[in-house]
Amino acid sequence: MANNFNYISFGNIDLVNNVTQVGMSRSRMFEYTPVDLANGLEGLDGEVLAFLTTLPTFLCSEVSRANGAAAMHVRFGMLSNARADRKEVVADFKPIVEFGEVTFADVEDATEVFQGDGFQIYRTHWAVREGELGQILKALAKRKPECAREVSAFLNAEQTGSDAPPPERKKNIIASINDVEGFLGALQRLRPRDEAEIFYRGHEDANFDLTPSVLRKWPDGSWQFLQSEDRLTKELLIAHYEEFQNDQYCFDRLVRMQHFGLPTRLLDISGNPLIALFFACCGQEETMENPGEVIIFRVPEAKIKYYDSDTVSCLANLSNLSDEQKNKIDLTLDIDAFNKTEVAGKLLHHIKSEKGFFEARINPDHLGSIICVKAKQTNARIKPQSGAFLLYGHGGLLPESGQDGMEISRITVTNKKHILIQLNALSINATTVYPSIDQTAEHVKSRYRHAPRTP
Repeated sequence: MANNFNYISFGNIDLVNNVTQVGMSRSRMFEYTPVDLANGLEGLDGEVLAFLTTLPTFLCSEVSRANGAAAMHVRFGMLSNARADRKEVVADFKPIVEFGEVTFADVEDATEVFQGDGFQIYRTHWAVREGELGQILKALAKRKPECAREVSAFLNAEQTGSDAPPPERKKNIIASINDVEGFLGALQRLRPRDEAEIFYRGHEDANFDLTPSVLRKWPDGSWQFLQSEDRLTKELLIAHYEEFQNDQYCFDRLVRMQHFGLPTRLLDISGNPLIALFFACCGQEETMENPGEVIIFRVPEAKIKYYDSDTVSCLANLSNLSDEQKNKIDLTLDIDAFNKTEVAGKLLHHIKSEKGFFEARINPDHLGSIICVKAKQTNARIKPQSGAFLLYGHGGLLPESGQDGMEISRITVTNKKHILIQLNALSINATTVYPSIDQTAEHVKSRYRHAPRTP
């Protein structure tokens, strides 16, 4: 039977060996956690912290290799007194089995023992995993026979996992609509802006996540694109360098790449609610019967950034760092300590390539944030969509219920085919939303296609 368990890994063995307390940057929480499970954990509220303390826990060092073999320092125990602040999650650790240094035949052997992804054992992170906990413990005991009695005692006590159900995803759904009139009525009932600006995003399937494409994961929690982010951007620049000649900032290039379809750390939002409603209804034929949704973001005007902001430059240029470099970012450090690190120097190099006057003082608090950015209205697709973006920083995770400085609510959308007909009467269709000749041709073709004759 599969069990849930914590898997906590550090590159620095001093954070594993003999410690009674573990602390992990919020930016590293729930990497390699199955997506369905992670969705309910993202808020890191009291319910989530309590759930984490019910789970058996592996506290491990990252894998090291020598003479063809592989080794990890492994401790097994339970957590208690979990708490979270703005920067990190901290919990007390009580060991049950001290495996110490465990030697594996090779890296593949270590990966197989922990039933994980090959990249996972190289990364500092905190995952909540699903797996056969008993099999993992027995496999470790086989490689460390002196721990076999303790493992057997634990397994015989039938404490092989937690029966506590994981927290469910929390959404603030304010209305459910099936026509444009109902949608506009729901918007009219929103409270006044109060020096805040409202943005919208449409999802053709209400189960979609608020996650930019480069940060999306496979169902098992492993990354689809993040580990190759810097190579993705460089390959596109190499192939179409002339397209980016007029882009002054890295953020400008990311906007252009986003609309070419390249995975980036940008999430499109719009100032036009009807555009968002169009996206909530227009999708693949197989999703037309699935409820869609319009997500509403209320952002204080003082929190909105512009394309030339220094904070925007810091977050956008994370895309130029290699996976190894990003893995060395420690957002728990204070400003002075962070700016003395090698990776801060690498990031500063990229920032100064677009802003030579930038002060060599990067704020790590900003690097882990998610900010709302207004882009230049130069892209042909940004103008009709009233485009703005959410720019995700290092390990940025936007809870479904929102975050400090950004309220989130939702409207569920059904009867999507009828709504698309209504929107077309208002001149909101593929031609006006995607102002390119291929989209216009597709829209005209579908409009004038004759239905087949009936016998």
